[in-house]
Amino acid sequence: MHRRLLTLAWSSSQAGGTLAIGATAWLLSGLTPSPLVNGVLPALATLPLLLPLPQRIRLGYVVQLLSLLLLLAVAAGLLGRSVLGPLLGIALLAIGLRLAQEPLQRQLHGFGAVPIGELRAGAEAGRLAGNLLTALLFPLGKALLQLGSAVVLLLPLAPLVGALQAGDHPRPGSSAEQSKEDLGLEPVGVLQGLLFGGLFALLPLWVRQEAAGNCFDFGLVLTAYGLGRTGAEAWGLRLPPRLPYLLMAAVLVATQFIDGWGAVLLFVPFGLLAALADARLAVGMDPAGDLQRNWNRLERSSALGGLLGSLGMGLIAQVIGLAGSLPIQLLAFLGAGALLPLLQRPRR
Repeated sequence: MHRRLLTLAWSSSQAGGTLAIGATAWLLSGLTPSPLVNGVLPALATLPLLLPLPQRIRLGYVVQLLSLLLLLAVAAGLLGRSVLGPLLGIALLAIGLRLAQEPLQRQLHGFGAVPIGELRAGAEAGRLAGNLLTALLFPLGKALLQLGSAVVLLLPLAPLVGALQAGDHPRPGSSAEQSKEDLGLEPVGVLQGLLFGGLFALLPLWVRQEAAGNCFDFGLVLTAYGLGRTGAEAWGLRLPPRLPYLLMAAVLVATQFIDGWGAVLLFVPFGLLAALADARLAVGMDPAGDLQRNWNRLERSSALGGLLGSLGMGLIAQVIGLAGSLPIQLLAFLGAGALLPLLQRPRR
């Protein structure tokens, strides 16, 4: 396949996965007002990142398709209004992504000759498109059209998956020491994941209940956040270590006083600040080392923190109410601004 077609298929699959997760998160928030149950969904989406699952592209692709078909059945009302269907569907989708994503990227880079930078840009564009489609498709057909579109977006990857021969095997020559390094965790990454996991776990409920919005608003918030994250790399901004967290807390306060499009647009600078905080942590882990390995370590550490944050904030909001969780989130961002820059020490 031509390199551009490979990148387009990769980007399309990223859009499909993002669309499925966003649509299901909104669907679940309509099935139950329980913050704890809603917090379980992002936790399930994160959990496979922490498991030593085998790398199997074809198996992972099939699991992704099956998960989307299950979610389609949920959206069509074939499984009633139980919350188990959405949770199981997202768990399977996350497992499928975990099985296939990393070896597929290596195949595209190695045998497909797609540069890493192009793969990252394609993934970002796909995720942005998925979030935007979450908003735009909702008024037309709600979850059924959203999840049906997610299936269609995953299909362009099928010819590539069918043509792969060597992608279903672990990397040759990887030593035990390398594997241990890849599986390691960074404490500051866990803490930052805790911060963002707690915030975004309850975002669908917050938009639905506190802001009286719909899935269109929810999708636009996610799109604005994604645009901000993309802009951070493009603009090459640098801020003092504490400032991003303090400014993110200020943005969260501002969302309580600005309505409509203004509140949505505030998530553009929020995403920008979040990306700057991530980049500082990734570089600071090992400034003289492999930056890609730093990012992988940060992603895995943030996944653990995100899982704990999703469940923890869901439980807290279950006890004290959704509105009462915002002051706790603000204190968490202020505390992160004070503590995280002090806790990180570059590895020697």
